Amino acid sequence: MKIPKFVLSILLVACLVMAIGLPAYAAKVIKIGVIGPMKFMQGKGHWNGATMAAEEINAKGGLWVGKKKVKIELVKLDSNEFLSIIDATNAMELAITRHKVDFLVGGFRTEAVLAMQDIAMDYKKIFLGCGAAHPELCIRVAKDYKRYKYFFRGTPFNSRYLVKTCFIQMATVGGILKKVLGIPKVKVAIVAEKAVWVDPMIKAAKGFIPKMGMEVVGIWRPSAVATDVTAELSAIQRSGAHMIFTILSSSVGIPFARQVGELKIPAVQVGINVEAQKDGFWEATQGMGNYVMTLNTYARGVEVNELTPRFVNTYIKRFGETPTYTADTYANIIYGLAPVIEEAGTLDADKIVAILENREYAVPSGKNKYMKDAQGRHLHDLTWGPGYLTSLGVQWQDGKLVGVWPNRWKPAKGVPEITYKGIVPYKIAPWIIKEYKK
Repeated sequence: MKIPKFVLSILLVACLVMAIGLPAYAAKVIKIGVIGPMKFMQGKGHWNGATMAAEEINAKGGLWVGKKKVKIELVKLDSNEFLSIIDATNAMELAITRHKVDFLVGGFRTEAVLAMQDIAMDYKKIFLGCGAAHPELCIRVAKDYKRYKYFFRGTPFNSRYLVKTCFIQMATVGGILKKVLGIPKVKVAIVAEKAVWVDPMIKAAKGFIPKMGMEVVGIWRPSAVATDVTAELSAIQRSGAHMIFTILSSSVGIPFARQVGELKIPAVQVGINVEAQKDGFWEATQGMGNYVMTLNTYARGVEVNELTPRFVNTYIKRFGETPTYTADTYANIIYGLAPVIEEAGTLDADKIVAILENREYAVPSGKNKYMKDAQGRHLHDLTWGPGYLTSLGVQWQDGKLVGVWPNRWKPAKGVPEITYKGIVPYKIAPWIIKEYKK
């Protein structure tokens, strides 16, 4: 039987479509995989921020992709990366091969994100990292751009700048200790969880703290998921430390802060304690986390720019708590990815990369701009400093998490002092004042 020509034409078109795939703009939805430790507050931040972004975009009918509006569909992926790198890589594989996601946001633990990054690059999927801080994630982009160009750091700025910011905050608090308590030379105990992202920070701290006129009295490395740190605290108390420089991103931040408060260790806590960034910290430490200070991204009542209040207030209304920095999945979708998709008019990863890496745009925590290295190679790493991203220093003061830094920060000669709206003075714990005023 002779097949009509019009039938042959239809079959030919169908074969071509199956062979080359439908064009990106014909997608029914834009699938974004949100990958993180979903049983922990860090992963919940990933999911909540992305949820807000998707709801906001979909309420407007979606994104323009070419001449068609396409809605966002989120895929929730539990990486379980605190406990298993294999679980994290399996989640990434499932995201791409089973769920067919177009983009990925999230990731937290550097050891796991390095492995997840490789899988995303194998499939040439754009992956916006929202949690891991190790510089290597972006150094890979510069060294092997063709392979790693699909990775961008979304939050935070890398650990080199994290530690630089911590040093500035330490110097600020150290100055207060000297002035209020009359301490001539501040002694510092370094407490850092056992994790890869911490290593460059410890190295930097050991070298730089003495340059600030302070003395390092010891380094303690508890497990990231330790539930008791009595041994470490006993040693720190014997060391005579006036300040504890914390580098903690995991659950150990809760027992550490609680036990410091219970034992009334006469040393201020400054640095990074991610658990102290969340509203539930006060209850989790039974109020013993009072006066803990940590690097943070958001605090109620603090305005970095005009976008901050809207994001923070909407997040609080939607989820009943202040956003942690992993909730910047919101900013990376709303202000980063979404406008680039519309500008490109396609979901083609290479076209989106070319636009995204050259943009400079405001986000609720400041302004994003992707850096290049000394050789002019793309890093896809975030710019730190005045006018871009600086983070905040926040402190628990009698049940409230308040912003205390930057407060009249003079970053460089010729640069105006920086104080964000809503910043309040830092406070020393009463038991510490009592100890040194004897």
